[in-house]
Amino acid sequence: MKYIAQSISFIFHPLVIISYLLLILLVINPYLFSIQNEKAIGILMIYVVMLTVVMPGITVLLMRAMGFVNSIHLKERTERIIPLIITGGFYLWLFINIYQNTTIPLVFSIFVLGSTIGLFLTFFFSLFTKVSLHTTGVGGLFVGILLIKYNFSYESFLVNLGSLGSYNVSTDVLIFLSLFIAGLVGTTRLILKAHSLNEVFIGYLIGIVSQLVAFSFLFN
Repeated sequence: MKYIAQSISFIFHPLVIISYLLLILLVINPYLFSIQNEKAIGILMIYVVMLTVVMPGITVLLMRAMGFVNSIHLKERTERIIPLIITGGFYLWLFINIYQNTTIPLVFSIFVLGSTIGLFLTFFFSLFTKVSLHTTGVGGLFVGILLIKYNFSYESFLVNLGSLGSYNVSTDVLIFLSLFIAGLVGTTRLILKAHSLNEVFIGYLIGIVSQLVAFSFLFN
């Protein structure tokens, strides 16, 4: 059970959540992005992954190598403060670069801003308690998918499975799947004893509220 919980925590690491939502948008409607050739989409994906996964990861590895943190897992509350600030800077830079870019849909800019707000709120709460970054991420992902359906009018999307055929899938499937994942991730954090129940729920709350604040700020 512990190994399964660790695997789930790794798959849904908070740093990869923005990349997951980008993939979901590309599956739902690739024409949302004005860039319609595979090379341009690949460059966008690399850019997002570099700023939200690779660079924050390198930051933690360097801090571990220099002895500023005891583990790359940042198990201690105080060890998270500097990485959160630096990662928040990368997220903010990503938002600034995509918000005015007409090839990037508003829904993705909203999600990136919400994720950035969530990081800085987590930094603030980390001064007092060890908030679950995992549940902050999946809580935000759940709200992001809700917004895709109810505010950007995507009721369904086409999935092409090649020789197995094409299928029209309701976005309700994504909503229920993201809700299930959110519950699963929170459960794994408790199984691993990485957080208390309160820390898990604070993470959910930060993730949800951050996305709603970003939506109310940018959507008009």
